[in-house]
Amino acid sequence: MFIFSRLTRATVIVMGLTVSFSAQSQEANHGHGHDHGQSQSGPGAAVVPAPASPYAGQQDRSIKSLSTDDIADLRKGGGWGMAKAAELNGVPGPAHLLELADDISLSADQKAAITALYDQMKKDAIEEGGELIAAERALDDAFKASGLTETALKALLQDIADSRSRLRFIHLAAHLKTPAILSPAQISLYNKLRGYEG
Repeated sequence: MFIFSRLTRATVIVMGLTVSFSAQSQEANHGHGHDHGQSQSGPGAAVVPAPASPYAGQQDRSIKSLSTDDIADLRKGGGWGMAKAAELNGVPGPAHLLELADDISLSADQKAAITALYDQMKKDAIEEGGELIAAERALDDAFKASGLTETALKALLQDIADSRSRLRFIHLAAHLKTPAILSPAQISLYNKLRGYEG
């Protein structure tokens, strides 16, 4: 009974494979294969190269995980998209407030307060941006060299995570302070002008 069961199971598996191979063969013969007739098998068939990696060309970067634009933005204290949690939830950022100063009728005192907030944010962001660039470079250099251990890798990644967290805090903390400077009407108008309200 045990032998029969094993034989029956093996027969079912073989039959299944036969049906599968037969179906694939028929599909290929009717031109319905996945290659849509663009490739052939056998001698003299054209070899279709594998698609290039989306990372192709990035191997020439000075720091592989950062583009030239990323580095430039970090060095100038740019937001780098780190304040979206505030910006897209109706809490304005100082940089864009200054751009829209006339449109939302900032008073002289408001403009001075927001300018001071922006200047401090930018100063801190430039400093921390440099730290993040250095941390990413250290990771890059470690992979170029031999002998990187998991323990060392974990420490390098923690340095990067800590720096990113500090940088994000710098940008978000600046957003956090703007509502106390503005009126509700100005905040509402800011969000309309930025396209966040219908």
